[in-house]
Amino acid sequence: MLSKDILNAVKTYTQNMTNKVSLVLQTGEHEKRPELKEFLTQLCSISENLILVERNDNLRSPITFYLEVEDKNNGIYFSGIPSGHEFNSLILAILQSSGTALKLDSTLTKMVRKITETLHFEVFISLSCHNCPDVVQSLNQFALLNNNISTEMIDGGLYPDLINERNIQGVPSVYLNGKLFANGKIDTAQLVDKLIERFPYIIDSSDTEQLPLQDITVIGAGPAGVAAAIYAARKGLNVTMIADRIGGQVKDTVGIENLISVPKTTGTELTGNMQAHLNDYDITIKEFLRVDKIEKGYPESNAPKKLHLSSGEVIESKTIIIATGAKWRELGIPGEKENIGSGVAYCPHCDGPFFKGKDVAVVGGGNSGIEAALDLAGMVNHVTVFEFLPQLKADQVLVEKAEAHDRITIIKNVATKEVIAEKGKVVALAYEDRASGEVKQQHLSGIFVQIGLLPNSNFLNGVVERTPQGEVIIDERCQTTEPGIFAAGDVSTVPYKQIVIAMGEGAKASLSAFDYIIRES
Repeated sequence: MLSKDILNAVKTYTQNMTNKVSLVLQTGEHEKRPELKEFLTQLCSISENLILVERNDNLRSPITFYLEVEDKNNGIYFSGIPSGHEFNSLILAILQSSGTALKLDSTLTKMVRKITETLHFEVFISLSCHNCPDVVQSLNQFALLNNNISTEMIDGGLYPDLINERNIQGVPSVYLNGKLFANGKIDTAQLVDKLIERFPYIIDSSDTEQLPLQDITVIGAGPAGVAAAIYAARKGLNVTMIADRIGGQVKDTVGIENLISVPKTTGTELTGNMQAHLNDYDITIKEFLRVDKIEKGYPESNAPKKLHLSSGEVIESKTIIIATGAKWRELGIPGEKENIGSGVAYCPHCDGPFFKGKDVAVVGGGNSGIEAALDLAGMVNHVTVFEFLPQLKADQVLVEKAEAHDRITIIKNVATKEVIAEKGKVVALAYEDRASGEVKQQHLSGIFVQIGLLPNSNFLNGVVERTPQGEVIIDERCQTTEPGIFAAGDVSTVPYKQIVIAMGEGAKASLSAFDYIIRES
């Protein structure tokens, strides 16, 4: 199952293990157990510090195993074969269990350690999901930090009865102590927000380490934010980056073929490269946290700007670069939010496998929508594309492919009206023919929303001027309407939302902030 190249690569990392780690596999019979056992046997063969143990511990099933260090269960479970995107989750869990440093901000680490309740997380994933590993890996680290916390990765494809029992139609779906905690398009930052909401006592601003005055604080870690932070660090400035996740929307992109000098890459690969590039510089990174409020300061008296974080921290900075990007635009119709994760989805790559052999809809006729339809057509029974305008907005080459596909139907000049669900699952989409006014229903099992993006700028109310659409207004130097606050990338008014443009704008914003600091000092 594991190639020699993969095993050799992992072997390099295991050479630094300081503790022995046992992979404890539940005994019993399951059609996939021989495959899982062979997978774990191959993995353990590369290091004397990895040991496979078979034991009856009354786990979920014979394809469940957990990690044990020095005869102690560390609270990290895997139900299924963690290959695909989850292979990294397993390897990181092993290395971190053996002593490799965790990749969490010190403030977040303190917050997790303060939790006194017993928490057991179940994370339902699919091996094709690109953002599931982020959630799995973060909760694994939480378990290593706090003995009250345990977490289990569950491959939904191997537990169909459990998936049906809980009406799960989207991943990641996170359950806490048996009850739904978060599902749909979620990330670690949202989980942290929910933990803070449930356990407010874990926030203590007096227990945080106060950073010195920063020269530049970058909010966001997509292409624009990463470029801004690196350019600032190369100037020898004090730089902090605050982000809910490294990579931003890029991380969810499957294929990237228009980044000049890089003929072909993926969002996951590009995000990894950006993370590695950030690590080359002295940049304080506060990941999985959000900025709740900004105090603009008083430039005329050199009073610094203040950023209030979701962790309770307050960071003082001479300048700020806003690079928070954008999020998926919602339909805004009845039944949409109520059924996220139960038939309404935004990521065809993540959730498409749950609709194998079923009828689904894609709302949106731009490039993202038609690409989603073509992707889904390979696994579902049929895809119906709904477009508001009389004509599709996608590139002609994509339109021609979709029109020629026998599993894709395109309906144009219609307005979606309501997501209809029965017994916790989506069963139909109501839509209006804009020419006749007639309202119709399309019976289906899933709806993938692909109607563009909205700027992540709500936290900027009263701070800088924005367009009615929420974009931060900037000039040719990325300067906003507030002195010392700059913006770059998809959150700004710069036209054409492209990776290469965002990187350039991030660099420009950083250079402009540097120029501002020199002139105002």
